[in-house]
Amino acid sequence: MTHHSASPLSARAHGWHWVPTLYFAQGLPYVAVMTIAVILYKRLGLGNAEIALYTSWLYLPWIIKPLWSPFVDLLRTKRWWIVTMQALVGAALAGVAFFLPTGVAIQATLACFWLMAFASATNDIATDGFYMLALDPDGQSFFVGIRNTFYRLATIFGQGLLVMAAGWLELRLGRVTLAWSLAFYALAALFIGLTLFHRRALPRPAADVPATGQAHHVWQGFVQTFVSFFRKAHAGEMFFFLLAYRLGESQLAKIITPFLLDSREHGGLGLDTATVGLAYGTVGVAALLAGGIAGGYVVSRGGLRRWLLPMALAINVPDLLYVWMAAAQPTEAGAIVACVAAEQLGYGFGFTAYTLYLMHVAQGPCQTAHYAIGTGFMALGMMLPGMPAGWLQEQMGYTLFFAFVCLCTLPGIAAAWMVRRRLGARPAATRETATRPEERNEG
Repeated sequence: MTHHSASPLSARAHGWHWVPTLYFAQGLPYVAVMTIAVILYKRLGLGNAEIALYTSWLYLPWIIKPLWSPFVDLLRTKRWWIVTMQALVGAALAGVAFFLPTGVAIQATLACFWLMAFASATNDIATDGFYMLALDPDGQSFFVGIRNTFYRLATIFGQGLLVMAAGWLELRLGRVTLAWSLAFYALAALFIGLTLFHRRALPRPAADVPATGQAHHVWQGFVQTFVSFFRKAHAGEMFFFLLAYRLGESQLAKIITPFLLDSREHGGLGLDTATVGLAYGTVGVAALLAGGIAGGYVVSRGGLRRWLLPMALAINVPDLLYVWMAAAQPTEAGAIVACVAAEQLGYGFGFTAYTLYLMHVAQGPCQTAHYAIGTGFMALGMMLPGMPAGWLQEQMGYTLFFAFVCLCTLPGIAAAWMVRRRLGARPAATRETATRPEERNEG
């Protein structure tokens, strides 16, 4: 077995051995926690209020992960953290599969999803740190698009192909819990295989060492960095944008798949699981990716200031399609898929502005840390409004709820108008729309 010990690796060929699979493995647990769990609990018969509340809490590890990020620097190597956290994710996936057919399926699988969420958030910290240690700047630039692509492919695999397979097993076996148990066993086997592969294939950069003897300085720097984020100029305006830009979307995202799956008698569209996997997890994610690519292109040509308001409208106005679908309850699958794809396309296009604004406010001496803190507020902006979304839907019905969601988009549009005034007119300098593919996938 050959380990690469050069610091850092300069040959791009070495990156092809591990970058694609590493970021595919980073995306799988995130989509399992944020999207597949919602569909699973809907198929197990939970109400929308319970689903939205329980799964929104699972955002917490990604919100608070900056608080324990110093431990990843202080204890062991990034490589060790990656392999260990991926092993925990694999165990948690197997735990979901094991407990599904039991009498404590809901409680036990939620505990497994919690373990998966914390392990995944920690793996994110270690993976992104390892990426910068194991590749030189030229290699980092070269692979940034590749890593994002494989992260998105994990999304398509998880909420698309895996959900479609679970739906096919539901029809073949006639037992929902057994079908999903088999699907999660397969996912666990795949993830354990990826873990074993990374244990062997990941390089060993000389720079990947624990920061022993520097604990005091690490913690002191962490506190100063965190405080400096809250002392940024126009902080109130910044936090309003971070929390309001996706206020409508944060509620819509929790109810989309329950709406698609619910029977027509209950106001839903009555789609089967496999069709939902196709519409939302495959065609929808492809549209999301296309929207993100288009957003990155137009901003690189015209600048964020020029495109911020159009992007705010793009991420919010297509929510009206769900008002129409809830009121008309179309039966043509093509029309439903087209509406889902159109909304996801607008989301991908509009989310580009959010990511670039995060990069804009993070500029300064602590850019990487401030960007990580900003992504925590991004997750908080999805968690808090998403928690009561299911209860609100049950009180209002789908049509009125989606109309309420559209009303909640107005603060986000106002926030975009406010921050636009302080943005420079020059195009944002960026090769990609994000250093890490933070994306929707909340269900």
